[in-house]
Amino acid sequence: MSGNHPGRWWHRLDDGRIQCDLCPRDCRLHEGQRGACFVRQREGDAMVLTTYGRSSGFCVDPIEKKPLNHFYPGSSVLSFGTAGCNLACKFCQNWDISKSREMDTLMDAASPARIAEAARRAGSRSVAFTYNDPVIFAEYAIDTAQACRERGIATVAVTAGYIGTGARREFFASMDAANVDLKGFTDEFYVKLCGAHLNPVLDTLVHLKHETDCWFEITTLLIPGKNDSPAEIEAMSRWIVRELGPDVPLHLTAFHPDYRMTDLAATPPATLKRSREIALAEGIRYVYTGNVHDRTGGTTFCPGCAKPLVVRDWHAILDYHLTDAGRCRHCDAVLPGRFERFDGAFGPRRVPVRLHAAA
Repeated sequence: MSGNHPGRWWHRLDDGRIQCDLCPRDCRLHEGQRGACFVRQREGDAMVLTTYGRSSGFCVDPIEKKPLNHFYPGSSVLSFGTAGCNLACKFCQNWDISKSREMDTLMDAASPARIAEAARRAGSRSVAFTYNDPVIFAEYAIDTAQACRERGIATVAVTAGYIGTGARREFFASMDAANVDLKGFTDEFYVKLCGAHLNPVLDTLVHLKHETDCWFEITTLLIPGKNDSPAEIEAMSRWIVRELGPDVPLHLTAFHPDYRMTDLAATPPATLKRSREIALAEGIRYVYTGNVHDRTGGTTFCPGCAKPLVVRDWHAILDYHLTDAGRCRHCDAVLPGRFERFDGAFGPRRVPVRLHAAA
């Protein structure tokens, strides 16, 4: 199956255009025009999603790669994306997918039920909407999440959180977990480097915390000289603790030169270490470093006795000391997150899957 699918979250304007209400861009379209995301198009007097049922590819990954460290650690996740994006990040690390304007990159067709069944056959605990932002294919993601829930499979949204109020409520009500990219902590950064604004993302994080049961973690890619100053990390950490609480995990990850920012150097390990120390000092209990080998920065420590509970090196779990209920085996303190029986980790593999073979 592939092709156009009726879109939701739009309305007609008095001047004859229709406005997309999916995200804060509020794209206003004449017949045949596409939104900034490229995949939502006016067709007649309605909005359609042009990538429903079409994927840029499927892979089975470790859940730690999303990154999620408190959501069924060690489990595998069937990951997929489509094409397009509603942000315009100059540092995009998946630009070949998210910035794609060629629909022939969407080579693997799959219905929601087929995806859920493929995850079950692969032994994956969850399905992740990732690689590009699932907000722009929300109808497809929501339908897939429903098909997964019917089979006892969780779903994960890896998103920038740039979504409108109405769609936000429905979208995250369908998700079991999310990793939200908080790309920086100034509106200037969002405007200049992402073509967006900061406040809608903060609104999404507050909504997740106070209006949903969705487990979520935050990722910030630290870009040298752009969003990595101690003052900005301090301000961001204070906001997280004040508005979301100290138990929301924060992943501080290393930038590598890509897309339209190849003139910058990669993030030094010292920057990650310093930023992690700042976030911990401001009260965030679980702060991780990513895209680097850093055993301390990858390890989950007990909130009670401070002993290492899940020891990691990048996406590999080296040691595990949690009960099935997510309690410390040393002092019985409860670790926030979602946990179940641990029978060994999937490991840092990446296994491509073609769904025509899994049908």
